[in-house]
Amino acid sequence: RVSDWTSDNANMFRALKLEKTMMAILLSLIIAMGAFNLVSSQVMLVTDKQADIAILRTLGLTPRGVMQVFMVQGTLIGVIGTLLGVLGGVLLTLNLDRILGGIEAVLGVQLMPEDVYYITGLPTQLEPSDVTIIAIVALAMAFLATIYPAWRAARTAPAEALRYE
Repeated sequence: RVSDWTSDNANMFRALKLEKTMMAILLSLIIAMGAFNLVSSQVMLVTDKQADIAILRTLGLTPRGVMQVFMVQGTLIGVIGTLLGVLGGVLLTLNLDRILGGIEAVLGVQLMPEDVYYITGLPTQLEPSDVTIIAIVALAMAFLATIYPAWRAARTAPAEALRYE
């Protein structure tokens, strides 16, 4: 009877697949939390700028124009955040061994002792396809997060907003 190393270690490969799936779910939740922060900051901005929006509307800016202003602003925030996140993630991945070595040196402990774990470091492999998918999901969520605040800004009635100013 012949068996190869993949069938001998099938449980380990299933565990690694489950770990990758869970990491994708956690990363998506982190991105969603950032999108909710973007929504809340945009809603606060719309609330704070009610009078300014009303003045622009009285000067002739259409509701669509107001919506476009806030969509561009929110999307720009999402693009900058995604670029910084991708850059930081790639730099962290490429320098993880040095960072862990520095943490071990500062704290004076060994984070992965050889007598406990089979590996002495955290193996990393930068997959461009994974980075691309994560960036696309982050950009899509940022764009979707700007729709409600922009729509709310477009519904601003100039007379109501300027009544108490």
